[in-house]
Amino acid sequence: MLMKYASFRMRSGKNVHGIVTRLEWLSTTADQSHYRLTLSSRLALLDHTRQCRVFQNQSVPEVVEQVLRGHGLEGPDFEFRLERTYPARELITQWRETDLEFIRRILSEVGIYWRTEMDNSRELDVYIFADSQLHYQFDVGLPYREPSGLFDGAAESVWDVRTWHRVVTGTVATRDYNYRSASTPMDATVSMRSDAVTRGEHYRYAAPYREAGDDASPEPETESGAFYARLHHERELNKSARVHLFSNATGLSPGQVLEPQGNIIAALKEGLLLTLVSFRGARDSRLHVSVRGMPYSERYCFHPAEIPRPEIHGTLPARVESQEKNDIYAHLDEQGRYRVKLGFVREGTESGYGYLWLRMAKPYAGDTLGWHTPLTDGTEVVVAYSNGDIDLPYIAYALHDSEHSDHVTRDNHTRNVLRTPANNKLRMEDQRGQEHIKLATEYGKTQLSSGHLVDAQGQRRGQGTELRTDEHGVIRAGKGLFVSADAQPKAQGDVLDMDAALKEIDRLNQQLQQLEMAAEQAQALKADVDSQIAMFAQRLKPLNEALLMSAPEGMALTSGEHLQMAASKNVAINGGGDISTGVMGNMTALAGEKLGLFARTGQLSLKSGEGPVEVQNASMQLFAKKKLTMSSASDISFAGKKRITLIGGGSYLRLEAGKIEYGTPAMYLRRTKRTMAAGQNSIDVDIPSVPGEVSNLSSAKKILFS
Repeated sequence: MLMKYASFRMRSGKNVHGIVTRLEWLSTTADQSHYRLTLSSRLALLDHTRQCRVFQNQSVPEVVEQVLRGHGLEGPDFEFRLERTYPARELITQWRETDLEFIRRILSEVGIYWRTEMDNSRELDVYIFADSQLHYQFDVGLPYREPSGLFDGAAESVWDVRTWHRVVTGTVATRDYNYRSASTPMDATVSMRSDAVTRGEHYRYAAPYREAGDDASPEPETESGAFYARLHHERELNKSARVHLFSNATGLSPGQVLEPQGNIIAALKEGLLLTLVSFRGARDSRLHVSVRGMPYSERYCFHPAEIPRPEIHGTLPARVESQEKNDIYAHLDEQGRYRVKLGFVREGTESGYGYLWLRMAKPYAGDTLGWHTPLTDGTEVVVAYSNGDIDLPYIAYALHDSEHSDHVTRDNHTRNVLRTPANNKLRMEDQRGQEHIKLATEYGKTQLSSGHLVDAQGQRRGQGTELRTDEHGVIRAGKGLFVSADAQPKAQGDVLDMDAALKEIDRLNQQLQQLEMAAEQAQALKADVDSQIAMFAQRLKPLNEALLMSAPEGMALTSGEHLQMAASKNVAINGGGDISTGVMGNMTALAGEKLGLFARTGQLSLKSGEGPVEVQNASMQLFAKKKLTMSSASDISFAGKKRITLIGGGSYLRLEAGKIEYGTPAMYLRRTKRTMAAGQNSIDVDIPSVPGEVSNLSSAKKILFS
């Protein structure tokens, strides 16, 4: 008998079709057996299926239809008579609900009611889903009269009416927040006109809905804030007046508008919308029909009581899902949201489409700023629900699991590590005495390490700070850069404490000024000390777009090939001791104007180990305050292309082409063993070629050391 279709027929012609869901044996005698059975609607079978599943991008009517068809109901078995068009929702979740509980809940959310009709041709029950007064059943009239005892003359009527009236809420205000349009107002307030006695306001926060809607319109956008405010106020008005009466009419059913005839009370003049009809009868008693309902109104419609959504106040496991399996990059939308696959979902879906786009909670966020470390395919995450709402999920945090092991374990428990899939890494070691920080990327093995430096195996490789890369490196500071080896113990003191470096430069500048004064007295070429002092005051001291390097115990520059120093103006090299320059090749000092060498107290030595010493071009002057000595281990040649004049104490000797002249103001002494005379002769003079005049150079003041 169970799960068999059956029909219950009354003599009045009323038929009730359903399915047997319960059978109870009561007794058996010689004449008959007694059973009690339950004839249920086919929808009652939905109460035996309890599910956890999700529906995406479907409207409420579409989801209800899918559930009904999943239980074998077909097109003729149900009908949607809807005046509104219901939008597709991003997400509708069924959570630990039977299928019947689920469709009742989501229908109640949008105010859709349903009633049952009997299809006598197929002997099946059918279901009508509607959302307005237009789909009530009208023209149901019965006389209002009291029966006489147990005898009603088989005439259908209604009697014994009772009414209840109550004060209900006068205004419903809704507000919600939608992160997709965070700055858009989401307020709506509705107060419908009616004959009910109203008072107060019901403020509903987080309805939820996607847009506020027009609360001044009698037909606001479906599933907007104004829609829900109106829906909730209509529910309040549904409770303002209730009616209960009795009848013996077998044709009464919910969804009908009963119009009692005769001397009736004012509450029934517009008709009575039947919301609950109960039948009770037996072979030894007449049919007793209990009817409950509310006065019919054209201003507002009947809506089933709202059934609250199940809530999840904990979290659920899920996995980040990409369109490509094992995608090495995060699968995100334009808002930085993720797709996930919830652990409880059994239905197969295309990869990357198992759930709606979810935001991820972060420790810090703002306008194009925040902390976001993208999650890749397969990462386990925990999904939480805003205010417990099963249709408002977000990613709370990520977890490691057996397939995605933690990179910090008992083997390296002293480390704090942020590592990305491409091995970009921030590592902070807390082991006492070996503290260090490492910031690294695989590209070019670029690394910044500070503290106790270790290699990949954890072995010590140094201490302090290392900045290294296999690619190009640049240190750029627009206002100035100070590079120093001066100690600043325990990081105490001002960052730009340049006193040690500046004092040394200032001391050497003062020494150079003293040398300049001595050179001036000696009529030597003066150094441009003023520019150095100006640079010290204007550039170095305030560190104004300058590079200052300082080391208390020494500094070295080395190059495998070339080392070049260049300046658009001056190059100054000061030393408190010696300046030594040595090269294994050539050494050249080029000056566009003048080249001066000055030794204050010691000698000025110009020597060549093997090659000649040449001084040429224009005039040459050698002057000594005391004795001037020229000597040679071999020959000394004085050659002048035009003439040579030797002068000493007023006497002179002049040699020129074809002529020798000598003279003295006093005595001429000649001491010789012999004097010889021969014919005329001359020696050709080999004068080195002298370069022409050097052209004026735009960079004449540059000095290049190479």
